[in-house]
Amino acid sequence: MRFAEKLRDLRKEYGYTQEHLAGISGIDYKHIQRLESKNPPAVRIDTLEKIAKAFDITLSELVKF
Repeated sequence: MRFAEKLRDLRKEYGYTQEHLAGISGIDYKHIQRLESKNPPAVRIDTLEKIAKAFDITLSELVKF
């Protein structure tokens, strides 16, 4: 599973919209969209940490496939 798919699945599992995830993570909404796209950019570690914190999970849980 690609990170884009995992992020989308997690977001839907938590009932978050892209806008809500952007708001609670401090990541720009457009960047969330790009991360979930078919050709996402490389993800920086600080972005991964913000996303993990928004889902209240560890970084290793977030990146585990």
